[in-house]
Amino acid sequence: MSSTAITDLITTRDVDNVPRPAVALSATSVTQDWEHASHQHHKAQLLYSVRGILSCEIEDGVWIVPPQCAVWIPGNLPHSARGSGETECYCLFVEPDAAPDLPKTCCTISVSPLLRELLLKVVGFPELYAPGSREDRLIATLLDELAVAPVEDLHLPMPRDPRLRRLAEMLLADPTDKTLKGDWATRIGMSERSMSRLLQHEIGMNFGRWRRQLHVILALQRLTKGESVQTVALELGYENASGFVTMFRKAVGKPPARYISERTTGGETTAVPSIKLSDRGLT
Repeated sequence: MSSTAITDLITTRDVDNVPRPAVALSATSVTQDWEHASHQHHKAQLLYSVRGILSCEIEDGVWIVPPQCAVWIPGNLPHSARGSGETECYCLFVEPDAAPDLPKTCCTISVSPLLRELLLKVVGFPELYAPGSREDRLIATLLDELAVAPVEDLHLPMPRDPRLRRLAEMLLADPTDKTLKGDWATRIGMSERSMSRLLQHEIGMNFGRWRRQLHVILALQRLTKGESVQTVALELGYENASGFVTMFRKAVGKPPARYISERTTGGETTAVPSIKLSDRGLT
């Protein structure tokens, strides 16, 4: 199938009425940014970014998808979508019972070279490929690969407590703020001990780790757009690039320049960061 408009890909195609286990589409946008309002479909959706930063918003946050990564959205889950910069993406719509062991929740998928090549191949299939055909068998292979694709754990869950939500929004508004944890607790009307306990209970991580992971995803947004490591480090409040690189390497497993190079050239696919953020501060 030839490339279609982003609006056609994301929201207007009636994919639920295509009587096949999976339907694949592709789209390229040369505009700076695009956004589509909340919608849902019966089929689950895999949104794979070849170029540009994508984000999908669900009820409790937004999943950010760097290039060469993919986000899985279960069927019947309301979500909106956004692209930052020039984007190129592939979309796979899958019947919920098309294969066993498909993810049950919204998550980021590590796209192996085989899964990537299968996605590129099936985009060219007709929507009504014949059952039992070569196309049907390759779709089945793709779904098998999707079912065993690693689900990455590096994400930033958003707390539901209104006070912690306010904390998150303040950090998003000014990620360079170096206020100490105790002072943050005072700002939101909690004791430091209570804030720490509630953060651990609601999101399963402490304040320091939460803030570091926030910095990783904000850095990815800027680095993918071509900003230098030095510029991003200073924008995030680091005194120099060395401290930022050390933090990034600990979180992702490799320095930022290497990570971005692999994402933009389609090289080795290893850890795939995704972070759930509130809508504020993403654009």
